[in-house]
Amino acid sequence: MRIDTQVAIVGAGPAGLLLSHLLHLRGVESIVIEIHSRDYVERRVRAGVLEQGTADLLEACGAGERMRREGLVHRGIELRFDGRGHRIDFPDLTGGRSILVYAQQEVVKDLIRLRLAAGGQILFDVTDVSVRDIESVAPRVGFVKGGEEMELACRIVAGCDGFHGVCREAIPAGVLSLYEHVYPFAWLGILAQTPPPSEELIYSGHDRGFALYSMRSPTISRLYLQIAPDEDAANWPDARIWEELRCRLGDDAGDRLKEGAVIEKGVTGMRSFVAEPMQHGRLFLAGDAAHIVPPTGAKGLNTAVADVRVLARAIAEYFASGTENLLESYSQTCLRRVWRAERFSWWMTSMLHRFPEHDGFQRRLQLSELDYVVSSRAAAASLAENYVGLPFDS
Repeated sequence: MRIDTQVAIVGAGPAGLLLSHLLHLRGVESIVIEIHSRDYVERRVRAGVLEQGTADLLEACGAGERMRREGLVHRGIELRFDGRGHRIDFPDLTGGRSILVYAQQEVVKDLIRLRLAAGGQILFDVTDVSVRDIESVAPRVGFVKGGEEMELACRIVAGCDGFHGVCREAIPAGVLSLYEHVYPFAWLGILAQTPPPSEELIYSGHDRGFALYSMRSPTISRLYLQIAPDEDAANWPDARIWEELRCRLGDDAGDRLKEGAVIEKGVTGMRSFVAEPMQHGRLFLAGDAAHIVPPTGAKGLNTAVADVRVLARAIAEYFASGTENLLESYSQTCLRRVWRAERFSWWMTSMLHRFPEHDGFQRRLQLSELDYVVSSRAAAASLAENYVGLPFDS
C-alpha cells in the first residue's frame, strides 16, 4: 500500500514529533512512523533539562501548557568539590535566563497529544523500516504495519530515529565522516522516592568519582554515580548506592539526602559522536541519528530541538517557494551548534569525572579548573550561558 505525503519522518521521539508539528504549523504535511508502541515511547525515561530556548519553542508551538504548569524552573546549579558547594547563578550571569526540569517522556506525551488533536498521522508499531532512493527527487520509506507492506512516497525524509536507527545507515558508504569518543566510565542512574536535599542540580567532582543529584518533583529524585563502564547494576544494592551518594555529595548535601524506595535503576554508557554531514540527497538527519553527547552538559534533547527548528524552516521554505538554499545549508548550520554542545559536554565531563589514567597532577588540574570556574565571573558566565542554552541562531 502506498501513501503519499510531503515529508516522511522516521522516529516518534521528541525530534520527530516536534518536527512534524512545526511543519504542520507551516502548512506542510508529514507522516511519522515509529517501531515502538505509543505506550513504550511515552514511558521511555530520559533526562529532562530544557534550555530556555527549548522551553520557549515548545510553548510557542502549543506544547507548553502542562510543561509550564508542572515543570520546575531552576535558576542555577551547584558545583561541589573539596567538600564545599559553589552556586552558579544563571539569571545573574546570563541576563535573566534559566532552565526548566521537565522529563523527556512528558515532552513526548504532550507532542503526541498535540499532533493527534491536530489530525496528524503517527504510525506506531511498524517493522522492517527501509529508506530508499534518497538521491532522487522522490525518496520512499518502506515498512510493515499490521502484517501489511506499506510505503511512504514523499519529497523529503527526516531521520529522527536515534543512534541505532536505520536512516543514517541508508546513506551510502564513504559519504559520512564519523567522529566518536568513548569515555572510560558510565553512569549508574536511579529514580528514587526521596525528597530533595536541594531544589537545584548538584554536580559533584569527588575523589571517588562523579555524582549528580537532580530533582524530578518534590518527592522524586534522579541521582547518578560514576561507575566502571562494564559494571553490572546488580552489583549496586540500594544500601551501597545511598552510602556512596552521601559520600560523594559531601557532608551537608549528603546529610540532607534521605533514603527512599528505588523505582528504577540502570547503567548509561558515555560517548560523544558526530556524523558529518547531517544530510545526503533528500535525507536529513536530526537528533541522536546524527550526534550523541555525554549527559553531563544536558544537551541531548536540546540539540535535537535546535536541529528540527532549523530543518522545519528549511523544509517550509522549499515547499513554499521551491528554494533549496536553507535545505542545502542545513547541515552546516546545525553542526556549528552541535560542536559547541559537544565541546561543552566534553568539558563538563572532563572537569568533573575521575579518569582511570589520571595521576595526582591531573587531579590537581581538575580541581584548579573547578576553582577557576567558581571564582571567576567570566568563567562562571561561560558555563552558565552554555548550560541555559546558546541563542538558536549562534
